[in-house]
Amino acid sequence: MANFDFDQAEGLRRMLAGPKPRIVTFLSATAQDDKGAMLVNLGASLARAGNDVLLMDACASARGVASRLGLDGGASLLNVARQECALNQVLHQAPQGFSVASMTRGMPRTGPDETRRLAKAFDVLVKQTGMVIVDGEFDGESFPVPVMASSEIVVQVSANAGSIKAAYSLIKQLNQEFGRRPFGILVTGASEAEAKLVYDNMAQAASRYLAVNLVSMGSVPADEYLQRAARLGRAVVDAFPLAGASVAFRQLAGRFALAGSPTFQTGSGNHFSA
Repeated sequence: MANFDFDQAEGLRRMLAGPKPRIVTFLSATAQDDKGAMLVNLGASLARAGNDVLLMDACASARGVASRLGLDGGASLLNVARQECALNQVLHQAPQGFSVASMTRGMPRTGPDETRRLAKAFDVLVKQTGMVIVDGEFDGESFPVPVMASSEIVVQVSANAGSIKAAYSLIKQLNQEFGRRPFGILVTGASEAEAKLVYDNMAQAASRYLAVNLVSMGSVPADEYLQRAARLGRAVVDAFPLAGASVAFRQLAGRFALAGSPTFQTGSGNHFSA
């Protein structure tokens, strides 16, 4: 009877808890500036579509999205884990319509207990948000919090050979560390035809040599309006809504807003979508 009561209580708790928060971790085989611009514009596009979005800067370096937006000062989530500040003190509202927070701001964790406390603080934070976009780095062994390994992972790549090689190497490392699972591929700075070729070649190699399924998350073309919008401190979808990059980001946001995309989570599809 005790077990039955426990199962009932657990079932009720899960119903009351509501839908599971969406966490998408982005890794990049492109220049850091390219990744930062992509995340800001994706976050803005998702926010404009009515999503509650948090950009979490989980980079150990000072080159993450919070730094790009000038919001890397003050406390980080690690300070919350150390009980040095409250959770609301690490959240910053960006003018592009989303929230931004730093995970550790480059501060080293002191051991497994602190890592567990950081993971718990992150869990509390994501439950308050509809979608969490993580600006991540992979050190070859682990992520700052374990949930990043089990979340959706998207690798950003460009059409040049160096970027493609780096992206494939990164996927190979992730596969060796966390086991076989699907990975999303986002091609930026390339035409639709170039992006399709990059994705097709990577997907074929990953399937043949790693038994890993890659899923196309689409592409964003090279567009001078991206730089113009950045100089204005705005998202391209807001400053230049008719630009090619704006169209691509709106399509990309629509794809990511499909909560729990079955294609991505089950790894059942390889199609390319711009």
